[in-house]
Amino acid sequence: MLVIGAVLLVAVVFLAWDRWRRGTYVIGGATLLGAAFRMMLPTERVGLLAVRSKRFDVAWMAVLGGTIIAVAATISTLGVT
Repeated sequence: MLVIGAVLLVAVVFLAWDRWRRGTYVIGGATLLGAAFRMMLPTERVGLLAVRSKRFDVAWMAVLGGTIIAVAATISTLGVT
């Protein structure tokens, strides 16, 4: 959980520096990282990443992370990087 929190802190820094697309990519990456941790680690070790069954949690976080990254990739930058 601390690793995911650290990655999300990096995303917040990007967002604070007005780098919303990079921040959004990092948020999506953190969600995919959470899915990978949930898939690889036993339920006793994942802490708050364990909400429902392992299969549901991994599928939901993978879809959510992929969607966040896809949305960030497809929105026009309007001159902002």
